[in-house]
Amino acid sequence: MEAVQLTAKDYKSAVKPIWCPGCGDYSVLAAITNALAEHGRPLHDVAVISGIGCSSRIPAYTSVYGFHGVHGRSLALASGVKLARPDLTVLVAGGDGDGLSIGGNHFLHACRRNVDMTYVIMDNQVYGMTKGQASPTTDADWTQSKLTPEGTGVNPVQPLTLALAAGAQFIARGFSGNPRGLAKLIYEGINHPGFSIIQVMSPCITYRPEQRDWKSMMKDSAYEATDNLAEANRRLLEEGDFSTGVIYKGPKPAFNPIGSGNTPIAEIEKEFAL
Repeated sequence: MEAVQLTAKDYKSAVKPIWCPGCGDYSVLAAITNALAEHGRPLHDVAVISGIGCSSRIPAYTSVYGFHGVHGRSLALASGVKLARPDLTVLVAGGDGDGLSIGGNHFLHACRRNVDMTYVIMDNQVYGMTKGQASPTTDADWTQSKLTPEGTGVNPVQPLTLALAAGAQFIARGFSGNPRGLAKLIYEGINHPGFSIIQVMSPCITYRPEQRDWKSMMKDSAYEATDNLAEANRRLLEEGDFSTGVIYKGPKPAFNPIGSGNTPIAEIEKEFAL
């Protein structure tokens, strides 16, 4: 029987997104489903895992296997899914708060462990779901939050620089205002072996209306992807937060422990028998 070519619509569920009007995450959802359609795997061969936050609603809006986990634990959950079922394509959807604050430790170790999965982290530099306080990526002098009216005074986290230092093997940045370009980045990340991270600049115009200006600030990187760590780091520092494209493609093979996903339950039970 000839395989049926799935479309982006096939990867969307019947659940209607409830993000605020103008939220960039609508376009990220479209980019993810288009990337999955290009990837072409059956619905039951894909899993989308998330934590807590606006962007972490994405599993409910897709028709593949999904798991909406607890705050900050999406990468740990996804690692377990991939190691138990290496045959699945595993994506993780989350935001700057979920992934880099309470989930920061898991983020570091997911990068260094290098399990074959793709992390789409939507960065709007604010906690949108909990009404607009500063997040780990918020500039130190942002004064529009009632919780930090004089700014946080804390340096923002640089997700991709951190990912590069910790060992991620595919590092890219996209913009929700360019869903076609973002879909290409996600598709490329899915197909790269090991841990892939795509930082998506995804405006929250409800709590940070000034982010409407991001559209005019985004630019394509002047460089092709590199496999040189020092060069990738230099480019991240040189081009700043609004340069899009693939920055780094590393050569390290994906983490694949002996017996991962192939050991019968009966054999595992023997190890714990008293």
